[in-house]
Amino acid sequence: MSTTKVAVIGSGNIGTDLMIKVLRLSESLEIVAMAGIDPDSDGLARARRLKVATTHEGVEGLVAMDEFADVDLVFDATSAGAHRHHDEVLRPLGRTLVDLTPAALGPYVVPPVNGDAHLDAPNVNMVTCGGQATIPIVAAVDAVAPVHYGEIVASISSRSAGPGTRANIDEFTETTSSAIERVGGAAKGKAIIILNPAEPPLIMRDTVHCLVADCATEAVTAAVEEMVGQVQAYVPGYRLKQKVQYDRVRAGDPLHALVAGAGEALKVSVFLEVEGAAHYLPAYAGNLDIMTSAALRTAERMAAQRGREAAK
Repeated sequence: MSTTKVAVIGSGNIGTDLMIKVLRLSESLEIVAMAGIDPDSDGLARARRLKVATTHEGVEGLVAMDEFADVDLVFDATSAGAHRHHDEVLRPLGRTLVDLTPAALGPYVVPPVNGDAHLDAPNVNMVTCGGQATIPIVAAVDAVAPVHYGEIVASISSRSAGPGTRANIDEFTETTSSAIERVGGAAKGKAIIILNPAEPPLIMRDTVHCLVADCATEAVTAAVEEMVGQVQAYVPGYRLKQKVQYDRVRAGDPLHALVAGAGEALKVSVFLEVEGAAHYLPAYAGNLDIMTSAALRTAERMAAQRGREAAK
C-alpha cells in the first residue's frame, strides 16, 4: 500500500503528539520530516530518535531538506501568526496544509460534521480544541432543531496550554465562535476558554449550551448521543459526563431575546469530557489529543481521496 508523505512544522506539544500519532496509528500517512525553531526542543530530539529527519530553521529549513521533495501534505502546529508565513511559502509549491492554529486561512473542518467537504482544498483549518470538541454537538442539535444561539465553554488544564496556545487566546475565541456558526449551524455563536490551574491537573471539560425553539427532546438526545459515538471513533476518550439537560425558556426570560419568533424555547446543555490517549502527553491533555486526532483523520481522508483519483 502506497503512503502519502507528510511533514510537521512545530516541535512543541501538539506537533510532537501529532508526529507520534502518524507513526503509531496511520497506515496511509508516512511522516518524513519535522521542522522547528528551537534546536534544543524535546520534539526535535524525539523526532531524531524516531528516525524522522529534522531542521531547526523553520519552514525555510524544511523546504531546503532533501525529504521535502516527496512531501505532499504539511501539518502546521505553530501559531496563527506564523501560519500566514508558512502558507505564503508552501502553497505556491503545491503542498497541502492542514492548519492546527486558529489562523483560519482555509475552510474549517470538523471531521464528523463536514469531513468530506474540503478534501481538495489547498489549506484546511482544524478550528481549535474547543471547536473540535463542541461543534459536533452544536451540529447534532441543529440537525433536529435550528440553533438560534450556541455557546461553548472549554476548560483545559493550564499545564496543557503551551506558549502557542497562550499566544492564540484571542484567535481561539474568534475562530471558534465563527466555526460554531459556519460549521455547527448556529445563527449566533460564542466561545469561552478557561485555563484551569488546579493541581492535580484536570481533564479537559467542555460545556455546550444551545437555544432552540421548543422541540422533541428525545430526538435531540438521540442525535447528540449518536454524534458522541462518531467522535469516539477517532478520539476514544471523548464522552458525555451526564445526560443531556433541558430547561424551558419562556417569553420574558432574558435568554428568550436570543430566540427568533414567539413561544417557548429550550436551552439544551451538554457536558463533555475529553481524556487524551497519552501518546506523548499526559491523559489530562485531551485538548491536544482531540486536535491532533482530528488533524490525523482529516489528512487520512485527503490521502484516500487522492488515492481514488489516482486510480481512475
